[in-house]
Amino acid sequence: MADKPKSGELLGVPYNFERPSMSRLLSAYWQPDDGMLVEKPFGIGYTLNLASWRSWVVLAVAGGLLWNEQSSDERDAEDEPVEVIVD
Repeated sequence: MADKPKSGELLGVPYNFERPSMSRLLSAYWQPDDGMLVEKPFGIGYTLNLASWRSWVVLAVAGGLLWNEQSSDERDAEDEPVEVIVD
């Protein structure tokens, strides 16, 4: 039985199931010469390249949306109770 490849591409999406090393993990997230998305060091697909300023904009927008969602939930909990009259 032939060994299955541990890394490659399937329908244009990269995959890598080789055991990750610490240096490979760190270097995968910081690639100054590449674009905003880089191949994941382990798993399927792409991840953010933290050497790109665009990735930091994406993280800031996602963080702002998360903060806004959590603060709106807190504001809804602070609303005054509603009086309901049942005949």
